[in-house]
Amino acid sequence: MTVDWAAVVDGTWPAARYMQLGPFLLREGQGGGSRVSAASRIGPVTPPDIDAAEAAMQAMGQKRIFCLRPGDEALNEMLAARGYDILDPVNIYACPVARLTDQPVPPVTVFTLWEPLAIMREIWAQGGIGPERLAVMERAPGPKTGLLLRHRDQPAGTGFVAIHDGTAMLHALEIVPAHRRQGLGRWAMRAAAFWALDNGAHTLSVICTKANTGANALYHSLGMERVGEYHYRQLV
Repeated sequence: MTVDWAAVVDGTWPAARYMQLGPFLLREGQGGGSRVSAASRIGPVTPPDIDAAEAAMQAMGQKRIFCLRPGDEALNEMLAARGYDILDPVNIYACPVARLTDQPVPPVTVFTLWEPLAIMREIWAQGGIGPERLAVMERAPGPKTGLLLRHRDQPAGTGFVAIHDGTAMLHALEIVPAHRRQGLGRWAMRAAAFWALDNGAHTLSVICTKANTGANALYHSLGMERVGEYHYRQLV
């Protein structure tokens, strides 16, 4: 089964508005970060097309930023020639939900709930995930849930999971620094898998920057496979 990973990302972490301009799909992010603000290619590109996309992004009050996926090599070279810098190369990992539902999550370790509690919003805020990214979560059509992690009877982390076309994707996983290296990321992924199974998803996925060696190792250790990658180019 072939999964359209770009569609899963957009479906579970949506921009405020999408607009087609020539060979580009433009995203209006309203401060929600690169993922909901970058333009992506949907057809053959010429230099004037890039000029038009740049002008449109600036008109929205956004940075000039493009998302490059496999197959976008020609555009990648064109942007490099214009002085665009590479930003945040990422891996996409995925596995069948059954791979992570073979062990029960320990009691009172992870709760699934939506709307987010105040403590979840506080943990996200401490990790730099503010109101603009919370607005992205609110926009996701669902099914969706928040994860509240606990360790030693204390709130220890949070995350967000949404489903698009049978694939659940985990976003915004944030562990409180004092509770890191306690296996909470592993339990968060398993809790997400159980929730995904209960809500009709067959696949669990997650996005991770290539520079985050710890997270990449975690997903590998869980038996998740790298199924995609992309990076941004941004003109400062």
